Amino acid sequence: MSSTDAAAPEPARSPVHVPVLLERVTQLLGPACAADGAVLVDATLGLAGHSLAMLDAHPGLRLVGLDRDPEARAEAVRRIQAAGHGDRATLVPAVFDELPDVLTRLGIGEVQGVLFDLGVSSLQLDRPDRGFSYSADAPLDMRMNPETGRTAAEIVNGYPPKDLARVLRVYGEERFASRIAAAIDRERAREPFTHTGRLADLVREAIPAATRRTGGHPAKRTFQALRIEVNDELGALERALPAAVDALAVGGRVVVITFHSLEDRIVKQTLAADAVDRTPPEFPLPVPELGPVLRLLTRGGEAASDDELAANPRAASARVRAAERIRRAA
Repeated sequence: MSSTDAAAPEPARSPVHVPVLLERVTQLLGPACAADGAVLVDATLGLAGHSLAMLDAHPGLRLVGLDRDPEARAEAVRRIQAAGHGDRATLVPAVFDELPDVLTRLGIGEVQGVLFDLGVSSLQLDRPDRGFSYSADAPLDMRMNPETGRTAAEIVNGYPPKDLARVLRVYGEERFASRIAAAIDRERAREPFTHTGRLADLVREAIPAATRRTGGHPAKRTFQALRIEVNDELGALERALPAAVDALAVGGRVVVITFHSLEDRIVKQTLAADAVDRTPPEFPLPVPELGPVLRLLTRGGEAASDDELAANPRAASARVRAAERIRRAA
């Protein structure tokens, strides 16, 4: 296996991993990745579930996998090598908005497929010490790369209440953002927040009792918002998706799995913008160089089937959108 990664730590245990929307993703990517020499970029490699299925199905496919998480890359290496595909995979320690630089360094001019499986990975959720989950007490971290960047604790303890409320309202779509931020501000003056349990308990108490009875755990939206802010997830997506479209060969496909409306809105708008004819309405005929660059392959954001939901509850909020490049940009 080719890798630009330094030695990464081995995960403490082999995590259970059920890739969401696996059958649909392989259907969407398959036509573009079937030819020998095709290149698939898995921009959010995680535990390589989707990539392994594609490598199994297409013996001539080359994989370039990006992930900022050293533990995820170590487990992905193990899985890809165990499946006998190590000679066709190059794994790179990178955030997905670094995709153009990665392809340039590897000497790859265009690719046949790009996959984004957004959000938090199974490994990150299932390792309480990473601080992503509100269901177990752990250090308040939430960094997808635990070796660099600011932690959730730094944000919770350091942001002014107005900025903290903005993060919760915009990234968590939290109705009670100002109320939660004010409660955090009072409590951190007494003692800084260091662990997830105390923060989850505070959020629960800050939200009105009637609201707590529905909609899942009261801290879900707060933890989502902090995770997005810590990892600049939406900013990275806004930079990465146009770059992925630019990297596609004609006939190449981009497939994106989202898990909340903020991500899905960015994906919908970005793909739709490249799928329209920009010929001015007063022109009598379409102008080829102003025609659409993409053809949409899904009708809106497709959800998991009932059978998949029964087998994998984490797929409940997943939506997939896809598009195919149909011409070179002018």
